[in-house]
Amino acid sequence: METTATKSLDSAVQAPWGSRLLHFASRFTVLIALLLLISTFSILSPDFLQFDNWSNIILQSATLGIAASGATLVIIIAGIDLSVGSVIALAGILTAGLMVHQHLPGWLGWVVCLVVGGLVGLFNGLSISWLGLSAFIATLSTLAMGRGLTLAYCNGQTIYNLPDTFSYLGSGSFLGIPVPIYITLLVFIVMHFLLSQTVFGHEVYAIGGNREAARLAGINVRRVETLVYVAAGRMSGLASIVLTGRLTAALPSSATGFELDVIAAVVIGGASLFGGRGSMVGTFFGVLTIGVLRNGLTLMNVSPFWVQFVQGAVIFVAVLLDALGQRHRRAHG
Repeated sequence: METTATKSLDSAVQAPWGSRLLHFASRFTVLIALLLLISTFSILSPDFLQFDNWSNIILQSATLGIAASGATLVIIIAGIDLSVGSVIALAGILTAGLMVHQHLPGWLGWVVCLVVGGLVGLFNGLSISWLGLSAFIATLSTLAMGRGLTLAYCNGQTIYNLPDTFSYLGSGSFLGIPVPIYITLLVFIVMHFLLSQTVFGHEVYAIGGNREAARLAGINVRRVETLVYVAAGRMSGLASIVLTGRLTAALPSSATGFELDVIAAVVIGGASLFGGRGSMVGTFFGVLTIGVLRNGLTLMNVSPFWVQFVQGAVIFVAVLLDALGQRHRRAHG
C-alpha cells in the first residue's frame, strides 16, 4: 500500500513542471554540479584554479576515467562489473612479475596487461551470457578470485624495479603534460565514437533498453554482451598500465574497492542502473566531479572520512534522480 508521501512524490513527478525538471536534471545535473563545485572551491581555496592543481586532478583521475569508460558500456546494458579493482591489481602484478623475473620488455608488458584484462572480461562475459549467471554474482566471484590470485602470485609482496619503458605511460610526460592525461582523453574520444557512431554502440543501447526486443530485432545479444565485458576488461587492463606505471611498482593491494568509485563515476555521469541510458561525455564529467570533489575537500583540509561520506551522498542523489526518472518514464509510457 502506498503511503501519502509516496503518492505526493508521484504526483510531483507526473506534473508538467516535475516532468520538465526531471528531464533537465537527468541531462545536465552532473555538469551543473561540477560547475558549482568548481565555483565553490575556487572561492574557498586560492590554489584550486592553478594549472598545476588541475593537472593533478586529471592525472589522479586518469585511472578512474579509463576504467569507467569500459564500465559505462556494462551499465548501459543493465549489467554490473564488480571485478574492476581486482583486474587492475592482477594485470599489474602478473605483468610486473614477468618483466622483473622473466625480463619481459616493457612494451610487451603493455600487451600482457591488455590481454589479462581482456581474458578476465571474456570470463565474465561468458559466465553471464552463456552460463546464465547474474552479473552481480559472476563479477563478485571474479573479484574474489582475481584478488586471491594476485596475492598468491606475489606472496603479498610489492614488485619494484619496473622497466622505464613500461612506466612511461603512467609517469612520463610529453610537452610538459603527463602522458596519462593524453591516454585518458584519447580513450574517451575513441569510446565515444564507438558508442555513438557504430552499429555495436546502437546494439548496446538497444539491449539495455529492452533485451527481448533487441533479440527479436535480430541482435545477437549474447555476443554483444560478451564483447561489452571484454571491452570493460581491456579498459581495466589499460588502467592497470597507467596506475602501475605512475606508482613505478605493482602493489597487490592496489585498486582495492576501486569498483565502487568506477560505478559512482558512471552513475553520477547520468547512466541508468536500469540500462539503456548513459554516455561517455556524461561519464567524463562524472569522473571530473569525483576528482574535483576529492581535491577541493583535501585542499580545505577536510578529513578523508568526510570526503567518503560526501561522495556517498552525491551517489545517493544521483541514484535517486535516476529512480524518479525511471518511475516517470514508466508512468508515461
